[in-house]
Amino acid sequence: MKMKIGVISDTHLGRVTREFEQIYDRYLSDKDLILHAGDITSTVIVDFLSRKDFHGVYGNMDPYDVRDMLPDKKVIELGPYRLGLIHGGGPSAGLEGRVWSEFQNVDVIVYGHSHKAVNHVREGVLVFNPGTASGFSSSGIHSIGILELGDTIQGEIVTL
Repeated sequence: MKMKIGVISDTHLGRVTREFEQIYDRYLSDKDLILHAGDITSTVIVDFLSRKDFHGVYGNMDPYDVRDMLPDKKVIELGPYRLGLIHGGGPSAGLEGRVWSEFQNVDVIVYGHSHKAVNHVREGVLVFNPGTASGFSSSGIHSIGILELGDTIQGEIVTL
């Protein structure tokens, strides 16, 4: 099984902007699956991303209409792999530990909330945060992620 997954989070968009369309066309349109780790903030973005195979969760900034469409967390089974998807919450300090405790028996935990990219292995689990694609960035860096599933799982952060 070979699969490429586009991973975004914390877009904080009320509409599909030209910049977001360009991100989609350049980085996401050719992927097998798209994951969004919350703070989408508009059902229009959910509808736009749902043109492809799409999984998303809601974040703390998402309105009720987005929360009605998406769960707060989910586990996605892809071949032999299990991916945990969650937004996360609370202060950035300790965020990874809080999302870690939400899942058992997964190969990857994808989360958002902090607007900071993370890509490392912890106790055999890939811990992955794509950063913010288009939301506020204290560092000025915007990024998305790519997960490649094959014999192993590889994560890559792409700076926009």
